[in-house]
Amino acid sequence: MDVREALQKRRSIRKFTDQKVSDEDIELLLHAGMSGPSAVNRKPWKFYVITNAEKLEALKDSSRFTKITAPLAIVVCGNLSKALPFGMAEYWIHDCSAATENILLQATELGLGSVWCGVYPQKGAVKRVTEVLKLSKKEVPLNIIYIGHPDQFPEARDQYDEDDIVYVK
Repeated sequence: MDVREALQKRRSIRKFTDQKVSDEDIELLLHAGMSGPSAVNRKPWKFYVITNAEKLEALKDSSRFTKITAPLAIVVCGNLSKALPFGMAEYWIHDCSAATENILLQATELGLGSVWCGVYPQKGAVKRVTEVLKLSKKEVPLNIIYIGHPDQFPEARDQYDEDDIVYVK
């Protein structure tokens, strides 16, 4: 699968089979996430890999958007102890977002389904995920990525729209 095909096949999947995601695939997903760009190469991320049924169930109550049943969740957190100093600290959001997109694309290439459920900046959702995973004060959950073998298969699509482009020559 080339990049363009992965980009168009990557769709939000919210229904999964009960089949577990292999340890090998989980490792590939994490390698993809850590291959993302990072401002000044600070890599201010931390990945929580959740396969525990009780924790997965608890995460479903994080927000109205996280009520997904999947065999795997990866919570992408900003690790503020590695963030840039002063007014540049929030670049962790960019870095963790790039890592998230890489994980989604890797999942697509592996034939897995995935969905990105935003957590930050919803204060209630951040608090609940922090409590479920017992995160430190220096870790901020950006999102929950639910991953598994898909039980729905939306068609690939190209969302290119010329109205969203301005050429400055």
